[in-house]
Amino acid sequence: MRKEEKALKITSPVKGKVIDITKVPDEVFAKKLVGEGIAVIPSDGEIVAPCDGVITQIFKSNHAFTMETKEGIEILVHLGIDTVELKGEGFLRVIGDEVNVKRGDLLIKMDLEKIIKKGKLTTTMIIITNMDKVKSLNKNLDSLTDVSDVILELKLK
Repeated sequence: MRKEEKALKITSPVKGKVIDITKVPDEVFAKKLVGEGIAVIPSDGEIVAPCDGVITQIFKSNHAFTMETKEGIEILVHLGIDTVELKGEGFLRVIGDEVNVKRGDLLIKMDLEKIIKKGKLTTTMIIITNMDKVKSLNKNLDSLTDVSDVILELKLK
């Protein structure tokens, strides 16, 4: 009998336009130095949990968070490019660290207009940081996505 293959579906944490991670105008993400993933150019500022798991950290400036799924997959969601320089301006944290979340739970609100007026891009990266636990990763590069749409499908080792 064949062992059942474990899989994990990651939905978009924000409504917007999906682009491949290699198209992000930031080398750290585009060259996959942090991990493999996908990016979304948001049309809405509500950032939700892309899957069930534990929020392991929300950065002090609220521009990024990490989470871990029950399968042990670590996910980094980075809101915008160079937005750490805003020191939290344009970001409102709705939830704390070390909190169990369900897919779709509201985590952070981004003020897209304010961030853009400050000269920053709002492109949001969804990165799997421990790819050693992933056998394969499929990206859904449909141009527009909603928060319930699957953007990454992982087959786990």
